[in-house]
Amino acid sequence: MKKDIENKLMNKNTKPTSMRILVYDFLSSQEAALSLSEIENHFENADRTTIYRTLKTFEEKGIVHSIQENATTKYKLCHDGCDEHTHKDWHLHFYCKICKQTTCKEDISFPENIQTQFRIDEIRLFAKGICENCLESLQ
Repeated sequence: MKKDIENKLMNKNTKPTSMRILVYDFLSSQEAALSLSEIENHFENADRTTIYRTLKTFEEKGIVHSIQENATTKYKLCHDGCDEHTHKDWHLHFYCKICKQTTCKEDISFPENIQTQFRIDEIRLFAKGICENCLESLQ
């Protein structure tokens, strides 16, 4: 597993440091996007600045995409097709008002193959509502 993560980081021109490997591994096990504080809480002995720099490096290299949610930024791993020039996570980011989780809804997306006279580097689709799990528990 560690070797696989190292290879993924190196393929994105990112040096596989111990903290980067740990953060990548943790994010890969998460269904919902997480804030810096939520990630920091998982690594109780890690320096907040190191985690923040790791996330910023990941974002610059196309390893994670950030989701602006109110006044908070949350992070979720990108698909392998993203790189340092273009994020291809052109899907809906959904915030549940009940469980407070932000998830990627990849079945709702902006088409990537549209023909334009300009280059689209990033699209941010964001919605708020009640997720399927919370809706089910309300009934």
